[in-house]
Amino acid sequence: QVQLVESGGGLVQAGGSLRLACAASGGSFSRLFMGWFRQAPGKEREFVAVSVNSGGRTYYADSVKGRSLIYRDDAKNTLYLEMNDLQSEDTAVYYCAADSSPPELLLIHHWAPENWGQGTQVTVSS
Repeated sequence: QVQLVESGGGLVQAGGSLRLACAASGGSFSRLFMGWFRQAPGKEREFVAVSVNSGGRTYYADSVKGRSLIYRDDAKNTLYLEMNDLQSEDTAVYYCAADSSPPELLLIHHWAPENWGQGTQVTVSS
């Protein structure tokens, strides 16, 4: 069982930036497929980004593509998500997730990882 703990959320002004971190334990980090999801108030949880492997393959939701970066530090067993030009629609609880099996990239928006963190709140003020 993989344990995931997110950090780095908070209140940020529109146009600002934020870096979220996800510390993993209990598994072989470099072999995990890891990603970020978010859930805004009154909405379903949605896919944000995934790090397919330590070789650097990444995929992003269209809503964050071009202003976000997902990356991992295997030495620290930590996954990161940097987001720039944050807008009010980015306000959500952000969840880190991990799975030992690769996601089906053509169905990435339906990916259901087996391990989840508790989430960290990101609030963007206008």
